[in-house]
Parts: sequence; structure tokens; C-alpha cells
Amino acid sequence: GHGTQPLYDLAVSAGGETVRKRIGLRYIEVVNQPDAIGRPLTVRVNGVDIFCKGANWIPTDALPARQEGRYEQLILSAKTANMNMIRVWGGGQFEADRFYELCDEHGILLWHDFMFSCALYPADAEFLAEIAAETTHQVKRLRDHACIALWCGDNECVGALTWFKESRDSRDRYLVDWVRLDDTRGGAARAADPTRTYWPSSPCAGPGDFSDTWHKDGSGDMHYWSVWHEGKSFDAYYAVKPRFCSEFGYQSFNSLESVRTYCPPEDFNITAPTMEYHQRNDGGNRRINEMFSRYFRMPKGFAETLYLSQVQQSLAIKTAVEYWRSLRPQCMGTLFWQLNDIWPVASWASVEYGGRWKQLQHHARRFFQPVAAVIHQRVDGEAGEIVEAWAINDTAHEADLAVELALWGFDGAPGAAETLRARVAAGSALRLGRWSATHFCVDDAARQNRFLHVTLSGTCGGQAVTHANTHVFTEYKRCRLADAQVVAKVDGATLTLSSDKPAFYVMASAQTGGEFCDNSLTLLPGRPRTLIMRDQHGTAMPVGDVAVMHLRQTY
Repeated sequence: GHGTQPLYDLAVSAGGETVRKRIGLRYIEVVNQPDAIGRPLTVRVNGVDIFCKGANWIPTDALPARQEGRYEQLILSAKTANMNMIRVWGGGQFEADRFYELCDEHGILLWHDFMFSCALYPADAEFLAEIAAETTHQVKRLRDHACIALWCGDNECVGALTWFKESRDSRDRYLVDWVRLDDTRGGAARAADPTRTYWPSSPCAGPGDFSDTWHKDGSGDMHYWSVWHEGKSFDAYYAVKPRFCSEFGYQSFNSLESVRTYCPPEDFNITAPTMEYHQRNDGGNRRINEMFSRYFRMPKGFAETLYLSQVQQSLAIKTAVEYWRSLRPQCMGTLFWQLNDIWPVASWASVEYGGRWKQLQHHARRFFQPVAAVIHQRVDGEAGEIVEAWAINDTAHEADLAVELALWGFDGAPGAAETLRARVAAGSALRLGRWSATHFCVDDAARQNRFLHVTLSGTCGGQAVTHANTHVFTEYKRCRLADAQVVAKVDGATLTLSSDKPAFYVMASAQTGGEFCDNSLTLLPGRPRTLIMRDQHGTAMPVGDVAVMHLRQTY
């Protein structure tokens, strides 16, 4: 999203041996000096502050021999979805060389944890010597890759000091052990690579500050899990303003196409033994179902349940990302949990095991677009319930934009429309308007019968830009959705979708190995959409048989 990634062939010969590498030239900083709020975490590349957009990375396969073969598909999936950063999680592994080469080639920055996660580690001399050796080896192996933005000591090991009886009973002892561990790996990392920031732990407020950044949002990176683990509503994302949120997530089930690969038809029920075995988070299915009851009408069948779980996951992550992006420059990073899966399982991933995109990955392609328009509806103190429209521009160029806010009835009747025009500076977010919620819906009946369709168009850096968004004014379960009839016509590599009434989260599924250029979208009457099926390299391929589902069909 910030230009090309030129790489240069380098050959160094000495004593009859030659080493060959492809290197990229750039200057990278992590800005963490105190400001009026706390301490930021801003990645700056060649003098440009980058809003980091992406996801967390776990090993690609439970069987190590198959892992490397999945790299390219996943890296290209991240790039296609407008991600510019991946966090290599400390509960995983250092990846093979090809992973880092692909990130160099495709412009994917890496937040790279060392491999310590969620545990208490010893600090005896023998173990610390192993840590120093491993850190030195891995940093020297990887330091010439332009993609690596920072080294991070561990995942949640500071938090783990409060998780176990042993560490709660002897906190001083285990805190000293962690400090010795961190001094060892931090010293080794800085000695082997003095050009990069060493970040002690994720989450933390920064070097020397290990306050509770699960719940305090003013400094460093935050892990925000109150929605999934604590069961808070999606509106809870509006209550925090992270400087950089490096973990947050919401689960969904796999698509029916993927479920068929491991579940027999007689177990097509989410509480059947096979489906429960493919859910490794205690209470995960219960959380998904309970949240259904808050936002949606309960699905009528198994296929509808799988589909609706992906709608719900998309809504959760979209709510957080769009709000946090509008806080720029206070917030400068959103990395959701997680990009990929290690086996076919209900999880927080946006790409299923095997490479099929969940609905979340399609929404990420839109909500991570460099130039985008977003709508927030939230309670704001004495002002009460308000609606805000924002334009976001992550590029290095000014954007000249027109954003249309058009009211529609769920019955398909168009209502009032307003166009807001603005010049949005490079690397900024601009509030286009702020209204009381009653400006759009004077009463509850209006909330149940209308929605807002948002269309952005304009130019940025000499290029045309477009973006579309949809906002409903109440929970979908309360909306009077029309029983839309969606028609799908296939012609080679193209699929044309049309509808007689507004249809939401329209998801087209094919058996081929490609992905549509867009999916899980809003379809308006009289405005057909043509989608192109492409393989992982962007080449058009035949669509084949296709199935389509939209939100109203789930009940």
C-alpha cells in the first residue's frame, strides 16, 4: 500500500566462498516516546508513519513437512486483503527462509515475536545460555530481511505472572526470572541487530513499562479480548482507544464446503461429537450461539449456522477496525487474531485451513482499503447516541473525495441522500459529519425499516478510488429484512449477482480453488454486481457450480 518493493541481488565472496542474498533498502523506526496521552507505538518507514493493518500468524499446518507449501497462498491472501503487517506469534515457530523472502517480495511487514508464550520460564544459567544462543542464531539468520519491523520478546508472559498459583504466591521470584529471561534475549537481539527496536513483550507499554495493557489503552500495544473471552457486546470496542492493538478476535465456524471434508452428514450439528472435537476453545460454541441471540435471529439449519457465524465474526472485527482506524494518529495499528489455521477447526482465523477465505477475509479487503469511508453509531456521554461519518486516507497523497450517504428502505425504496465532499490529507482520518441518531431515524420503527448505504469516490495520487459500506441503525434481528430473491448467472470466470430487494452479506461459494474478487457484500435492487473468480496469482479461472446465501435466508 505504500509503493513497490524493489529488491537487489547481493553477492559477497571471501576465501573461496560466496553468499548470495536479495536485500531491500529502507530505514525503519518504532516511535515510542511519551506524548500527551501516554506512549505511542508507531512504525515509521523511510520517514512515513505507517498505519499497520493485518493479522496474527500461527504455523500453517500441524504436520511440519506440509507447512512451507502453504506460505505463498497465505501471504498473497494477506496482500490481496490490503494487509501490510503480520505478527509472527510467540506460541508458534521461526518460519523457513521462504516465508521471509515472500514477505520481502510482497511488502508485508513483520512484527516478530521470539518463541515464548503464555507461560513461566526458568532462568537458570543453562537455560539462559540456550536462549542467548537461539536468539543470536535466529536474529543473524533473519536480520537481512527488509520485512522485519521489530523483534518482540514474548507473547503474554508478563500477563502470565498473574495466571498461575505459583507465580501469584511468589510473584517477586517469577518476576525476577522474567527480567533475567528478557535481559538475556534482549541483549542478544540488540547485539546481533542494533538496527531494530526490541519490544520486551506483547502486550506492553514499551521498554521498561509493563503495565496492564489488556485493559489500559494509552501506551504501547494492547491485547483486547473482552468481547470474545468476557462476552461483552461489539459496542465495547468503542470504549477503548488503543495506540496499537496487536491482538483481538472473534470465532466462527468453517464454511460448509470445508466442514464436509472432516464431518459426516449425520454429525451436521454444532453440538455433535465431530463438530465439538473441531472446537478446541472451552465454551466457544456457546459464545457464538449466545452472541447470535444479541444481534441476529437464530439460524434455522446447520448450513445457515455456519454461514451466520462468519457474518457475526465479520461484524465484530469490522466494528473494531473501522473505529480504531478513525482514531489515527492516536491508534496506528490493528492486527486481528488470526490469519490462518493449523488444521480444520472452528477458530478466530479469517482464512480456513486449506486456503478458502472466510467472510471476514473479504470484509478485511474492504475495511483495510487505504482510502475508506466508515460510519460509527455509539453513545457519547451527554450527547447521547450519535452517528459519525469518517473518511480515512492511509496513503502518502491527499485524497479528493465525495462520500454519498443514501438512506434505503429494507423494502428496496430509496430515500434521502446527501453527498459530503472533502480533501483528506495524506496519512490522516477526517470526520465528515456528526449527527444525533434521530437525524436518520426519528423513532424505533424507522430504525427497523431503513439502512444507510455509503459510497466513496474520488481521486488520490492521480488514481481513482472507490469504497462502499453499509450501516444498519439497530441489531439485524430487529430489522425488517425483505425476502430478497438473488439471481446468480455464471459466464466463464464471471458471476453476476442481482436482487429484487436489498440483500445483505451475499456470499457466493464455488467448489473451485479460487476466490471471487469481492464477496459477502450488500446487493441493492437495480444494481447488479459482477464478480470475477481468480486463482491465488490473480489469474481468472472458471467459476463452475456456485451456491449463494444471504442474511434473510438464515431464518
